[in-house]
Amino acid sequence: MSENPTEKQIILYGTRWCSDSNRSINFLNQHQIAYRWVDIDEDRDGRAFVLKVNRGMASVPTILFPDGDLLVEPSDRELATKLKL
Repeated sequence: MSENPTEKQIILYGTRWCSDSNRSINFLNQHQIAYRWVDIDEDRDGRAFVLKVNRGMASVPTILFPDGDLLVEPSDRELATKLKL
């Protein structure tokens, strides 16, 4: 698993049961934005990354962008702004 900001793909850390994670997944899919999904309930390294960047909180979705920016629990509007949509 890579949390390398030079990776050229968006990484969406979340859980299947989280409505905010599902909303962000739907947003990215609707806009045909490629991303890599990491379910922090199944991926120990992914969970550790989310806990580290969110000061011990399992805040999802946590979305890592290729430029190193992070959005945590973003609204659709915040995602649209970041993605220049």
